Amino acid sequence: MAVLDHSPITSSPNVLGGALVFTGTRVPVQTLLDYLNDDFTLAQFLEFFPSVPRSDAEEFLRILENKPE
Repeated sequence: MAVLDHSPITSSPNVLGGALVFTGTRVPVQTLLDYLNDDFTLAQFLEFFPSVPRSDAEEFLRILENKPE
């Protein structure tokens, strides 16, 4: 079980219609997944979206890796 002091992602009906975004940004987490699926690296994604903290992107990916099947 993971306990987070800071959630790397958030959702609000007022931001992109409630899509999951990186906290404090308007960057959907799906965008990171799409970039990785298209063979971009995390570093490249972060260059294109500098408002996303590296720590939040890494934490989101860790959460995905540890999700129950």
